[in-house]
Formats: sequence, C-alpha cells, structure tokens
Amino acid sequence: MGCYLIKIANDDRSKKILIAEDDSDVVFLYRHTIEKRHHEVITTEDGQECLNVYHQEYQRTSFGKWYNLAKTPFDAVILDHKMPKINGMEVAKEILAVNPHQRVIIASAFVKEALIDSVKNLKHMIEVIHKPFHLTTLVDTIEDKEIYSELQNLSVDIDVVKALNPTHEQIKDLLYRLRRVREMQEFVTSEGVNNRIKGY
Repeated sequence: MGCYLIKIANDDRSKKILIAEDDSDVVFLYRHTIEKRHHEVITTEDGQECLNVYHQEYQRTSFGKWYNLAKTPFDAVILDHKMPKINGMEVAKEILAVNPHQRVIIASAFVKEALIDSVKNLKHMIEVIHKPFHLTTLVDTIEDKEIYSELQNLSVDIDVVKALNPTHEQIKDLLYRLRRVREMQEFVTSEGVNNRIKGY
C-alpha cells in the first residue's frame, strides 16, 4: 500500500493532499502525473503509516499558534476503498473522528458499495470517485474544477474567490448559498409575473 503527500499548485495556493493506494501500478501513474505537473510526492508503506502522517500533521496544524476547529491538515484525503490491513472506510472513519471537517474522497470500483458503507459507517458526507478514472479527473476533483465552473456560470469572479484561498468546504458552501439566492430570485420573478397576470 502506498501513501502520498502531494502539494498541488492551484494558482498561488498550494494544496496538501494525502492519498492512500495499495496498487503499485496506480502508484506509478499518480507519481508520473503529479511529477509531470511539478508536484511533490512522499510515499509511505501502509494505511497505518498513512494515519500516522495524518495525525502528526493534524497535531502540528491544530495546536500551533492559531488554533482553528475547522482547520484541516490536508485539503483532501483520497483513499482507496479496498486496501489490505486497513481499508479506506476504516481510515476515513478514524480521520473523521479526529476532524469532521476533513475532506475525504474515496476512490472505488464499487461506488454503490462505497456509498452504502460511508452512510452506514461514517455518518459524514464524503465524495466517491469511480475507478477507473482518468488522472485529470482526480486532479480536477482535488482542485474543485466543477465547483469553480458552476460558480462562474453564476457570474462569480473566480479570480477573486481563488485569491481568498477558500477551503473546499467554503467554496461548496458559497455555491450552495448562491444556488439558493438564484432559486429565490427565480421564484420572486415567477411570482411577480403570476401576480401581474392575475391582476394583483
């Protein structure tokens, strides 16, 4: 099993990503893609070591000078669903018990099973990415490309948002709130039209 610490450049913000994967061929592909994009990769031997890395980084970031309950040591933790010794769900369960704000992405060929497992065992919302996937899909997920695209469709200045260095949780919340505003605007507009038609 391999575990990687990846720094991903996202404009002028560097993301820290923790990935656990037990397939050596996948390790090679991740490493090649990440190094090609000028990212740093650190590997460990198994899930327990991966948890150790997470806990060490969590303690370092949480108990520093500026303690923040919502602070996560990694921008995302990406876990293979089926791994020997400690499977991805068990690793996710331990991580989320320590920090419920941590973004967790499960990579699985068994998406339905992973989703059922996550609801039953984690009691947290996690993302599931379906294996096999193109490596750009993984990077796009890490960098929230889909969310930024939706924000742009809502006429949000993405450069301004990115300059604020938001967490995944923050941009997801922004998107949710803007969708609600849009729905309310559409409702008010349609009600206004309906009221004019009725003669109010």
